Amino acid sequence: MKQVIQSPRTGKLAVREVPAPKVTAGHVLVRTRASLISAGTERMSVEFARKSLAGKAKARPDLARQVLAKARRDGLRATWDAVSARLDEPMPLGYSAAGEVAAVGAGLEGVFRVGERVAIAGAGLANHAELNVVPRALVAPIPDDVPDEEACFATLAAISLHAVRTLGPGLGDVVAVLGVGLVGQLAVQLLTLSGARAVALDYNPGRLDLARRMGAQAALDLADGGVEAAVSALTAGVGCDGILIAAATESSEPLATAAAIARDRARVCMVGATGTAFPRREFMRKELTLVVSRSYGPGRYDEDFEGRGVKYPAGFVRWTETENLAECVRLMSPALARRLDVAPLISHRFPLDEAEAAYAMVTGAGEPHLGVVLTYGGQPADAAGARAPGPSFAAAAPAAHRGGCVLGVIGAGNFARTVLLPELKKLTGVRLHTVVTRRGASAEKSRQTFGFAHASADAAAVLENPDINAVLIATRHDSHAELTARALEAGKAVLVEKPLGLDREQINRVIAARNDSAAFFQVGFNRRFAPLAVTVRDRLRGTAGPKFVLLRVNAGPLPADHWAHAADEGGGRILGEVCHFVDLARFLIGAPIASVLADTGEATGGISDDVTLTLRFADGSLATVAYTALGDTASGKERIEAYAGGAVFTIDDFRTLVVAEDGRVASRGSRRRQDKGFSGALKAFVGAVAAGGPAPVDEAEVVETSFATIAVLESLRAGTRIDLSGAADRR
Repeated sequence: MKQVIQSPRTGKLAVREVPAPKVTAGHVLVRTRASLISAGTERMSVEFARKSLAGKAKARPDLARQVLAKARRDGLRATWDAVSARLDEPMPLGYSAAGEVAAVGAGLEGVFRVGERVAIAGAGLANHAELNVVPRALVAPIPDDVPDEEACFATLAAISLHAVRTLGPGLGDVVAVLGVGLVGQLAVQLLTLSGARAVALDYNPGRLDLARRMGAQAALDLADGGVEAAVSALTAGVGCDGILIAAATESSEPLATAAAIARDRARVCMVGATGTAFPRREFMRKELTLVVSRSYGPGRYDEDFEGRGVKYPAGFVRWTETENLAECVRLMSPALARRLDVAPLISHRFPLDEAEAAYAMVTGAGEPHLGVVLTYGGQPADAAGARAPGPSFAAAAPAAHRGGCVLGVIGAGNFARTVLLPELKKLTGVRLHTVVTRRGASAEKSRQTFGFAHASADAAAVLENPDINAVLIATRHDSHAELTARALEAGKAVLVEKPLGLDREQINRVIAARNDSAAFFQVGFNRRFAPLAVTVRDRLRGTAGPKFVLLRVNAGPLPADHWAHAADEGGGRILGEVCHFVDLARFLIGAPIASVLADTGEATGGISDDVTLTLRFADGSLATVAYTALGDTASGKERIEAYAGGAVFTIDDFRTLVVAEDGRVASRGSRRRQDKGFSGALKAFVGAVAAGGPAPVDEAEVVETSFATIAVLESLRAGTRIDLSGAADRR
């Protein structure tokens, strides 16, 4: 792909071909359509790079002090090598861009979709490059009616918006904007939209005229003098309620001007890079408050927020950098009666290939300019990357256990206590040995309630106990694969609640453990054992030709902060719940899954619980899963329709089965009794452990459906159909 690169040593700019980046978890890969050259910030960066070493040291004495300290500590040679390495590292330029999502990283499925247009931010992230990988915190969807070349102003607008928020003007306040370059022009509009009265101050008559047209109540030329008198007349002698310094200059003149035009106890906010020698006497006499605005807003420079996706509580931090970015592109919509209009700020457009000419103009003293936009054409090569290979599934046959099934249970949360453990208590042929939970009191309560012999807060009490030959794992999803692998390595049969793992690596861990174990594993895909599902499966197997299955799931919402939504703990509802229906479709059709294609609805609150996916099977059959959280669960949760050989089979919430064939309709079951197969799954597991026969469900088939569920996420990330025909080569 092409990218604008600068040499920190010489300052030379070039558009170079570089390897395309790969999308990572919590990030999106964006194909850039427009990026904005920030004339002030980027000009300073380019000019700094072009300075000699002595010039760099003079311009950045803080860096010079660091170099001297390193020289004293590590010696001149080591210091010179370190400085040289830093100067030889290519430096990307740009930090405000817009484009379309090319791929979605793990954890953001449904939050963003391939092809969706987004604004992106961040120095070293939203570069002047054909492809950029950007963390969730620095990405915002673009309204349909906002063009890319306007949306690429979003980062600069977020800087202005946060400066306005930091200044905190009230309705009707008079606020002076010192310096009406891009950030100042945007600030004038945002102040006006917030109900303040903006006064623009600059030395550039053209920019002052533009500020006046964009909503400034007054525009004062600093070259004319008399600014203090003009502000006094405008404010009936009171002075400005706030001053926003958006100038880019080494001079401290903006601070002196701010002190002269401010009212008593006014607030001064610095967002531009200016000199900082403020007139103490004037600031003290008026008791002025001086604050510095932090770039795009709260979260900037916080690696936990930007890089790791740690959220701030909305009750304490309402307007993060993410929210500021999103609000700015929302305000750009022409559908609004009063909006942020950035089109008049665009003075030049250059194709990416002509970026050198664009920077020559920006850093030169010739042609006047303001918003300089780089445009992008063509389709850069896809950079989604290939899957890493893993072990194939070649497990040994399990062995019989003398003394029947001696069971240890790890995890006794709400689902286990209300569904699994009551069913286990009813079964014969199983001895409930030890129950483990994180809290000892909870474990002891479960022991007493369900009749276990022992209780513990340590999983080792089950995994390392030779008397226990079978394990039920009902912990949160992130521990399923590791606990399953450890149990198999200890020679214990495993029934693990779904999902088997949260990614391919975790499932490969289980495969490797099973290949070396004489014990088997079973996943809690209980619907396979539901009597009505078994009936439909048997009828479908008796028909010739392809089959079509539709699975509709009216799941209902989960709270946004529920652990199941957390990518590193629950994996989201696709891995945690939709997996049930991928497996059920595989069970009903009885053929390998060949490919997966998925799509999601619009995310609300950063979460999308609405997904449709199509499974294509090796025998030509199709299955569609429609999973939503938008409905009322009073209508029932699950409806399965199967079509084959001229017959239609409809399972309604695992209560009734209706069969339509040969012009007749027959039904069975009862609306009063629901059987989703929990009892059947547990009974089959206990029996298989005791008998030493094969696992109740073909383990290779369970692995297949687990990988197919992960392929749903991969399809959402890549926006394409995922081929599973060579699944063994991708494990």
